[in-house]
Formats: sequence, C-alpha cells, structure tokens
Amino acid sequence: MTNVICNTSPFQYLHQIDQLRILPALAGKIIVPSAVVDELAAGRVAGVDLPDLLQLDWVVVKSPAGQSALPLIPDLGAGESEVLMLALETPGATIILDDMLARRVAESLNLHLTGTLGLLLDAKRAGLISQVRPLLDQLQALRFRLSPATYQAVLKLADEL
Repeated sequence: MTNVICNTSPFQYLHQIDQLRILPALAGKIIVPSAVVDELAAGRVAGVDLPDLLQLDWVVVKSPAGQSALPLIPDLGAGESEVLMLALETPGATIILDDMLARRVAESLNLHLTGTLGLLLDAKRAGLISQVRPLLDQLQALRFRLSPATYQAVLKLADEL
C-alpha cells in the first residue's frame, strides 16, 4: 500500500491486541492527521492503553492543507474528518477507518478504504499472522463493534470456517 492515511480506532485496537506491527509491515509509512495524534493522547491521559504515535518512526503526522465541507457532517469526529480531508488531498490514497458513518462518507467520495478487519485479513494473506479468529475474539472483548454476520464473513474470507 502507498499513501495510507489512518484514523484513531485502527491504532487503538491493533495496539490493544498487540498487532500494531502489521501496519508498517503492510504499508510502510502511515500518514495520520494531527487530530488522530490528539485523540490518542487524550485517551492516554484518561488512562486508556493507547500508542504514542510521535514515538513511532513509521508514522508521519500531516494536517489537511485546506478546509472542506466535511466538518459540516456533525456526527464525524475530528479524526475521521481530517482523515477524509487528507484523502481528498492525496489522490490514490488508502484510508483506514472503522467508523460506519465515516466509511459511508468515504464510499460516497469514491475513496479507497479498509478497516481494522481488512488489515487483519491482509496480514494473514501476507503471512504476518497465522489466524484471524483469536484476534477477532480479542477485539470483541475490547468492545469492537462486530456483528455476528461480519464475524462469520471475516472468518470465511480468512478460510477459518
């Protein structure tokens, strides 16, 4: 993957299931907007186990150059809005989002996207992890929103049914 822009939740969940290493292994450098750095920092201050992106040499912090109409979508967080704005400024970029509304906006803008589950599938295909199922179970224990149908679909795609 080239020009990958990542939101907060993939960093959070991959860190919490001890799989953050798959991000640079799959994509090399990861671009994050300053709002994502701020969201993770606020979570750490609140006592949540989250990575410090400023300590990762494979993370590039970049703020959107211009302002767009995305902040007018009231239910998008700052991280999601800035990821989408950066994606609009970076043709061909892949964005990593889990939030359903942000994913719908990305799809409506014809942006290439994946999420935490897609990363796990890519990691298995690349031989970085041997099984997806235990990681899905860990995600569920962390209250990652995962419907039973999605759980089964991911297992099917991972050839683990």
